[in-house]
Amino acid sequence: MRKFDTKVQYLKYKVLREVARCAYDDKTIFHFNDIAKVIIKGNEATMRCCIYKERAIVGERIKLAMGGGEDYPNTIEVIDIACDECPKSGYTVTESCRGCLAHRCEDVCKRGAIYFDEHQKAHIDKEKCVECGQCAKVCPYFAIINRKRPCESACKIKAISMAEGGEAKIDYSKCISCGACVYQCPWGAIVDKSYIMDIIDMLKKSENGKNYKVHAVVAPSIASQFSYAKLGQVISAIKELGFFSVIEAALGADMVAYKEAQELAEKGFLTSSCCPAFVKYIETQFPMLKDKISHNYSPMAEIAKYIKETDPTAKVVFIGPCTAKKAEFQREKVKPFVDSVMTFEELQALFDSRDFKVEELGEDILDNASYFGRIFARSGGLADAVAEALKEQGNTKFKLNAISCDGIEACKMALLKASKGVLPNNFIEGMACIGGCIGGAGCLTHGEKNKAEVDKYGREALEKTIEGAISVVTSNK
Repeated sequence: MRKFDTKVQYLKYKVLREVARCAYDDKTIFHFNDIAKVIIKGNEATMRCCIYKERAIVGERIKLAMGGGEDYPNTIEVIDIACDECPKSGYTVTESCRGCLAHRCEDVCKRGAIYFDEHQKAHIDKEKCVECGQCAKVCPYFAIINRKRPCESACKIKAISMAEGGEAKIDYSKCISCGACVYQCPWGAIVDKSYIMDIIDMLKKSENGKNYKVHAVVAPSIASQFSYAKLGQVISAIKELGFFSVIEAALGADMVAYKEAQELAEKGFLTSSCCPAFVKYIETQFPMLKDKISHNYSPMAEIAKYIKETDPTAKVVFIGPCTAKKAEFQREKVKPFVDSVMTFEELQALFDSRDFKVEELGEDILDNASYFGRIFARSGGLADAVAEALKEQGNTKFKLNAISCDGIEACKMALLKASKGVLPNNFIEGMACIGGCIGGAGCLTHGEKNKAEVDKYGREALEKTIEGAISVVTSNK
């Protein structure tokens, strides 16, 4: 039964699972070595140069699984000793160089960075090289390549560089907490810190709703995860953890789409506010467009706000694929409504820490939202929902011309054009992750099949219109 895409994810999950077990068993003192023994079998190193380094790295993973503390204050952190010091990024001459007579690489280099050894093999002087790539383009043997570290390649906003010691370094003034580097690092050296201990404590103190109710708000991308069980069984398992109810963030998406359509028609141009990584990207890289960001909450915050207005004593935990949500829930605007966030990876760890056989549980239901709220999980879904909301509002005067940006590079291109006043579109749907939320770093699995699962889940919605879904909420107030 394969639950994860990679072995790195599996390693991360095992640490989370064992920390959760300790928290559930009221072990106030965490024995790092005891947990490490569960993760590392025997006294022989299997992943690193020596058993001592393996144990030291697992110790740091445990710290992050417990919330990070003062050592790890940011949402996304680098475990220095786990970073394998990948080769420095940049253009490199490989062994494919034949030492030819043409020397086109030398001729095209305006900086004089190409030189040759006694065998006429080319080399690059890194002190002179400006990484223009012209030498690679003209080499007839394709012997010059642009080698990039996996984390740097994954980070499209260039927030990752190499520190003096060779390990990865994150520029937090640029970082949008999207987690792309977390998923792509082959060593698991970049990690999103976890709040599962806080969530477990919250659930235990609620005493199954006697003291206060803890509501789980689940992202619609849950439909494409936990492929080993039925969605209804996953909902049952979440309640077995101690959550009083499980509510669709898709219902919040319906509410946001309706309001966002009205705001767009009034202002004439808007960027979406649903993806926290996209919003942070605008704030840090395109501050001149900040006033164009929709003033509406994200679906997570919108539905959480509704829950807190209905029951001020309630606690709300968001469960989804997004590491950036861990940064969003701590923003002043959102903090009053969302108490904590965990990813699908962490939810799986909680299930297994309680030894749940999810696939053997009965099926509960999740039927609060419309088709349009549910398809927010994939790129293009928000734009479709705004178009539907305009239609349901009877707005025939405003002509929607949306652009759906699939990934942060596509977002960058649209925002650049918007900042220069040459974007023909009047609405930018920005999704930092490729594919949308179904490509989030906290997903168990990633892939094109996830889009089909989300669309199928959307078609199963009982509410066929956005207004129909919202009316259920307003009638309950």
